[in-house]
Amino acid sequence: MSDGGKAELRRAASALRRAAHAHGQGEACTRLLDALAPHLGRPVSGYWPIGTEIDPRPALEALARHGPVGLPVVEGRTRPLAFRRWRPGEALVPGGFGTSVPKADAPITPEVLIVPLLAFDRRGHRLGYGGGFYDRTLAALRACGPVLAVGFAFAAQRVEALPTEPTDAALDMIVTEGGIVRP
Repeated sequence: MSDGGKAELRRAASALRRAAHAHGQGEACTRLLDALAPHLGRPVSGYWPIGTEIDPRPALEALARHGPVGLPVVEGRTRPLAFRRWRPGEALVPGGFGTSVPKADAPITPEVLIVPLLAFDRRGHRLGYGGGFYDRTLAALRACGPVLAVGFAFAAQRVEALPTEPTDAALDMIVTEGGIVRP
């Protein structure tokens, strides 16, 4: 698909997410915690939400009681994400692309990665913002060992099918306020 085609998909997906965000996220964090219960204690990375992204912060706070939690840090346009340890209540500083990141540079390597997205399909493919950060990151992490990639989204963000490229990394599951989608 052309870049223009993906740009149009991103615009449409952003509108769907905005509309879903306006209705609230309901039981999404409870469902996320239920999905991750078998993985408690493993290093996890989430994200600090930007704009209308579904908010994983309540789940991250709960997960931090069981093991290390990190947040992603952009270290360069073509590099995989790095991860810094985060603890509830710790100060965050502005990061790249409008993100918030832990001030302390305490690296962690996640075994569970909670991933934001604009849209997802039943095959576990996601549409992101177009930078390829999570695709590069998942490839690098999976080259070193197993990693559970969990998309976190509103149910309204599901589409029938997304165009994919060989470098696109599929998700292992997607958690929404309506339930869990397993490809």
